[in-house]
Amino acid sequence: MRLLLPILFFVSFISCQEKTIPADLILYNGNIYTVEGDETGSVTAIAIRGDRIMALGSDEEMLALAGPESRLLDLDGQFTMPGFIEGHGHFAGMGSLLMNLNFLKAQSWDEVVDQVAAAAEKAAPGEWIIGRGWHQEKWAQQPNPQTFGYPHHDALSAVSPENPVMLIHASGHGLFANEVAMRMAEISSETSDPEGGAIIRDQQGNPIGMFEERAMKSIRGLYNDYLATLTEEEKLAQWHKQIELAQEECLRKGITSFQDAGSLFWEVEEYQKLAEAGELDLRMWVMIRQSAKEMADKLDPYPVIGAGNHFFTSRAIKSEVDGALGSFGAWLLSPYHDKPGFSGQNTTSISEVRAIATLAKEHGLQFCVHAIGDRANRVVLDIYQEMLESPEIGPQKRWRIEHAQHLDTADIPRFREYGIIASMQGIHCTSDAPFVVDRLGTERARLGAYPWRSLLDAGVIIANGTDAPVEDVNPIDCYYASVTRKRADTGMEFFPEQRMTREEALYSYTLGNAFAAFEENEKGSLKVGKLADIVVLSNNLLSCTDEEILETTVQMTIVGGVIKYEK
Repeated sequence: MRLLLPILFFVSFISCQEKTIPADLILYNGNIYTVEGDETGSVTAIAIRGDRIMALGSDEEMLALAGPESRLLDLDGQFTMPGFIEGHGHFAGMGSLLMNLNFLKAQSWDEVVDQVAAAAEKAAPGEWIIGRGWHQEKWAQQPNPQTFGYPHHDALSAVSPENPVMLIHASGHGLFANEVAMRMAEISSETSDPEGGAIIRDQQGNPIGMFEERAMKSIRGLYNDYLATLTEEEKLAQWHKQIELAQEECLRKGITSFQDAGSLFWEVEEYQKLAEAGELDLRMWVMIRQSAKEMADKLDPYPVIGAGNHFFTSRAIKSEVDGALGSFGAWLLSPYHDKPGFSGQNTTSISEVRAIATLAKEHGLQFCVHAIGDRANRVVLDIYQEMLESPEIGPQKRWRIEHAQHLDTADIPRFREYGIIASMQGIHCTSDAPFVVDRLGTERARLGAYPWRSLLDAGVIIANGTDAPVEDVNPIDCYYASVTRKRADTGMEFFPEQRMTREEALYSYTLGNAFAAFEENEKGSLKVGKLADIVVLSNNLLSCTDEEILETTVQMTIVGGVIKYEK
């Protein structure tokens, strides 16, 4: 790319044109995909004034809008499109992962233990060691001994005799603790499982260190007690560092907006403060996540829409009804294929979910509920149908089901009927592929697991994302999964008949995600008057080979007409 100063030719050319306010930034000589139904090649240049798109067209047309102070950027023919919108992730959690031990690429339990051992050598006695991202079903080598595929704590406890250890499962719906942490929490063979959770035990009934769903509270509570000893200034500084790291990671990967899937009130307020102070580098759309009781008298200020020059919006509430498939937490209509007699966990009471839905309806907020199993999705659809009252009202509310991973085919038309948005994560399909058939059986997996084609053919809007830090926030990897349904590492294919077309996948990551947030008039496509949120890529995602998709790199990320990242 070449950033050029205006030259006399352009000045003289402009003088012949009708007088107009010149552009601040002109991108030209590009292969621009607007996601507005056009073919690439028909638009080669974009003129930006302030934080908005001023005009689109040919190089000649856009360069005619240059003035003496305009910046001209030669795109060298590279593929240019709307900035990616992360449709479902956990922003502070992503920053926390970057601050702590990261096991997303670990290939065995031994690798996890080795990382903890290295951290324990540097930690002071009593200091917590925190990590995230491990997944027993994705290891090349299975642990020994093991229970339901989970390792036992002995090796971990041996390398961390003076430090409590908490390692969050990649799904976020389980955690692993060492002996020190379990002793502090008074966990023993006599400890009962909480409702909606499980303490995994060996054949003698002893806890192995694995805590699923609501059972996590016994260990998390201890860690939260430790955090409570920090001053407010220390706590806030730690959170701000997480946000800083998450922003940098997103901008490197072409993400210009992020839909955060659940933050506490104090975090929501901090995001708004950052936006209004001009300290956010990408746009945040944040769901509130608290209990119905905690929210009852605190929702009057919401929705907040477009605060801080459109860098902050909070107009939705988050809840959940089940856990994750990998940790046997997804709530199923029929028992697990590989765990007979067990159908998953209902993690939040249905009465609580219904109470939160009532609050969302009363305050004019979107309701976004985590549902992974087919029973969980049916229960949420039943609640939505009851609350939304009629098919005419539903599409106006744009309520969402977060994940919608495993559906009974009879429920697919209900999404369309009530305008329910399926907020899904393409990368989950291929990441989970090695164990889905084990969990569900072949036929149930074939018909209802990540059924994108069935949903799209039924007229359902799909939002797309990564659920970071459950997966890497990289949109390119998620796009590859969406259009191939193949694992990038092994080439394993997962029912490819359900894949998206390339145009559908790009739409889901741009205008589809914008629609899912009531922001389709502000972002999600390159159109005059919309926010100038743009990403420049090394390959044409519509025409390059499948292999070249994975080789694609982000060359530049522009947010509101400002270059925030350049390779």
